[in-house]
Parts: sequence; structure tokens; C-alpha cells
Amino acid sequence: MKTRIAAVTMMVILALAPSVFAGGKKEEKCSVTFHMETEGTDNQKMIFPQLTNGQTRYFRRIPEFSLKDMVAFSPFPADVGDDYGVAFRLKGNIANRLSAITNASQGRWMLSQMNGRIVGGVMIDKQVDDGVLVIWKGVTLADIALLDAELPRVGAKEKKKK
Repeated sequence: MKTRIAAVTMMVILALAPSVFAGGKKEEKCSVTFHMETEGTDNQKMIFPQLTNGQTRYFRRIPEFSLKDMVAFSPFPADVGDDYGVAFRLKGNIANRLSAITNASQGRWMLSQMNGRIVGGVMIDKQVDDGVLVIWKGVTLADIALLDAELPRVGAKEKKKK
């Protein structure tokens, strides 16, 4: 009898486990991250190498900006090829952080990743005060469809959080 009760209890616990571990957080279907260049002498577990503009550069694994920092996006056709670019509007306090980071990091690179793949990088040549981050190329229509499920487009009404 005790083993039967233990078995039933274990089945209930396993059935509830996914909801307990999720903690009520919405699962993100899309991933957008921006990583700052750093020194190659930093902790090797916290950086990754990337060939950029013909030279190996090192970038922080922890992103400076991600999808949670953005309030809207606007896709556009890229200048070359059949892919697209995307401009992201940042939250107010995050826009201030972008301004400070780009002021302190002039001459360094910022790498962008979309759904786990590197899609571009830009050299920071001046302070960015408008609160907009741009991926200039490498975004697919499938990526844009995933973004539509996560963020409103610039100028559209904000989507209600579920």
C-alpha cells in the first residue's frame, strides 16, 4: 500500500514539475543579443573569439543588450542580398545605458546575434543617443516572424503581455 501511495505521489510531482521550474515565466521563442568587444586577456570562460574584419577579436559572452531591453522593432531590406536588417527601439533607461556604453567604447566592436547565430557587427565610432540598435543584415523572414510574436513594430500599438 505504501509503495502505491509513493508511486502516485511521484507521478503527481513529475506531472507538476515543468510548471514549477518554469516559475510562470513566458518562454522566449526569439533571441536577440548584442555583445561588446573586450580584451583577449579577460577570463577565458567569459569571452569568445570571433573573426571580425579579418582579425580575431574577443567578445563578452554575457550580452550588453537583449530582447528584454527592447520595446519595438522595424525590419528593412538589407542593401546586399535577399536578407533583411532590423532596427530596435530600446527602453528609456536602457537607451541611457547604450549612450554611456557607446561613449566609453569608441573604437571597439559590437557584435549582434539573432537566434544563436552571429548576423553582424559594427565598430562604434560615436556615441549613440537615439536609443536605437541596428542589425544591418543577415536577418531572415523567419526571424522577423519570430520577432513579430515577441515585440510590436515601431509605430504599432504595444502588444499586451500574456
